[in-house]
Amino acid sequence: MNGNATHVSQGLINSIRSRLSGSDDPVLPWLIFTGLTVVAFLLLWFYGLAQKALTSDPSHITSVIALIYIAASLHCLWRAVAISREAMAGSHLAQEISSLLSAPIRAHRDPFSAAITQAASAGVVADHVSNLVKKSELTGESNGFDQTILLRVLGERLSSGNRSGAFTSDLAMKLGLFGTIVGFIMMLAPIAGLNTDDQAAIKSSMALMSEGMAVAMYTTLAGLVASILIKIQYQFVETATSRLFTSAVTLTEVCVIPVLQRRRDMAQ
Repeated sequence: MNGNATHVSQGLINSIRSRLSGSDDPVLPWLIFTGLTVVAFLLLWFYGLAQKALTSDPSHITSVIALIYIAASLHCLWRAVAISREAMAGSHLAQEISSLLSAPIRAHRDPFSAAITQAASAGVVADHVSNLVKKSELTGESNGFDQTILLRVLGERLSSGNRSGAFTSDLAMKLGLFGTIVGFIMMLAPIAGLNTDDQAAIKSSMALMSEGMAVAMYTTLAGLVASILIKIQYQFVETATSRLFTSAVTLTEVCVIPVLQRRRDMAQ
């Protein structure tokens, strides 16, 4: 019976390892999406549409939005690499736990400390397991295996760097709306004090109104496109973070807490 349970637990750990290290890597989807975005931008530049959007905006709000998008993309890549490393560290930890669980569980023996020590890169998941082991040793039996608060801490540590995605996406959108207002102000300003009998003044006012309309339209378009693209990029990271958190919860609930419970029962 014990051998069957060990076989089932090792099979579950192998499934967790595959979810951690395989399909949840957000770097590859980010590279594919960014590559397609760069190709689209090069096509727009080749046909002169990108240059027209930049040169038609004397307020330079479109250029600011473009810089924000580049900075957000680089930060998203940094977060994708960080989550990928955490997933690999969690996979390595699961492998160490799988090998140590094959040995008999003895009282006062902590297999998870050895797994965390032997792991090449400890990571946030290993810190969570270590904190859970320490909590079980320091608290009573009634609440020693409740990891609700620790799971909140784990989720906060994993997702804390992803919040800037929503901020930058909203910032790009707001700058686009701000450019719309600036464009309409530029468009309506020449109308004040316009002399309808002066044909030259009317032509000059029409040119200024056209310039203001261009600012309003291009900044709005740039803000919308940048906001959408930033959200799509960070969605890859958010999905990988959520799956990493789910795998960490499964690992601790199925493989860590039962062993701690058995060790405490044997010690009593």
